[in-house]
Amino acid sequence: HVQLVESGGGSVQAGGSQRLSCAASVFTANYNCMAWFRQAPGQEREGVAAIFHGGSRYYADSVKGRFIISRDIAKNTVSLQMNSLKPEDTAMYYCAAGLVSSRDWAVPAEYNYWGQGTQVTVS
Repeated sequence: HVQLVESGGGSVQAGGSQRLSCAASVFTANYNCMAWFRQAPGQEREGVAAIFHGGSRYYADSVKGRFIISRDIAKNTVSLQMNSLKPEDTAMYYCAAGLVSSRDWAVPAEYNYWGQGTQVTVS
């Protein structure tokens, strides 16, 4: 079983930056992709960015050019650097891991493991 623990988040002014991190308890063959999702009140959970073990990265159109996903294989961590933040980026951010095809990287149901979430508020 893989446990995911997020850190980072909080409140930031529009135009600012914030970094989220997610630590996986173990690196196993049970997942080939780690991703960040977000969910605002009353909205569906949406994929923000994903990174596969092979190094491929995917981003939602709404964050391209502003967010960067990266990983530290030795530490089993994945990070999300968020720049030029906008009020519409306000949401609960979740780390996820799963055996996922690149086509379905943004589909929440494809992920088996989830963190508890961390709130990001942009004002």
